[in-house]
Amino acid sequence: MSRRVVAYVSPWCSQSQDTQRALREWGVPCTIVDVKADPTAAARVREWVGFESVPTVVIAEEEGLEPYERPRPLMPGSGPRGVDRGSMITEASRAELRAWLVKNGFLEQ
Repeated sequence: MSRRVVAYVSPWCSQSQDTQRALREWGVPCTIVDVKADPTAAARVREWVGFESVPTVVIAEEEGLEPYERPRPLMPGSGPRGVDRGSMITEASRAELRAWLVKNGFLEQ
């Protein structure tokens, strides 16, 4: 089954805007989910991350919006920023996001 990139974002968040720009620049097709317009999506992000942290980017099954596998847990006491959790990365820098996309086969090295 093929997979796709889904980005959970907020319209007011500059890092969400930069993540969307980067994905466009790199030619990575992505489904954008606005957590401010979709309370269910916001609840998903809170469940996965512990709070409403955006941008949270996941790899989902072709028609899905949730990670194709359960994201690896965070280390106790650590925050989610830039942590590769397998099928998810949250608040990643461009370099972290690019490396994660390469690792997961969405971009060439």
